[in-house]
Amino acid sequence: MKLDDLDRAIIRALVEDARATYAEIGGHVGLSAPAVKRRVDRLVASGAITGFSARVEPSALGWTTEAYVELFCRGKTSPAEIGTAVSRHPEVVSACTVTGEADALLHIRATDVRHVERVIERLAAEPFVVRTKSAIVLSRLINGSPQTT
Repeated sequence: MKLDDLDRAIIRALVEDARATYAEIGGHVGLSAPAVKRRVDRLVASGAITGFSARVEPSALGWTTEAYVELFCRGKTSPAEIGTAVSRHPEVVSACTVTGEADALLHIRATDVRHVERVIERLAAEPFVVRTKSAIVLSRLINGSPQTT
């Protein structure tokens, strides 16, 4: 999928304010509202824009504790198998395969340390998990999404 400068500008505007109208975005990028809508529709259809969502402050939901958990898996556990298993745990807010000793790295949000412990116990009970290694987040130094240039 090839993005031109207008596509990038539209995406940048949507990242800044996904509730902006097509007319407001058009004013920023120099296009009419219908032209912006056509481009947004094309960006969605091509998969460049994967969806629209609300960003919620986790503490508003009582999920004030974060942890990163490394999963060490047995044998040739596939990324798809890991992804399917960890997606069943709502506290896992992101998961990725990684280089190094661990097979996967999970980002967990929970209400407190005891909640994190229960999540790790559930994850460790998955049949392919050999062991876990975790780190509790003390403070977040940078928080944001990638900048579009």
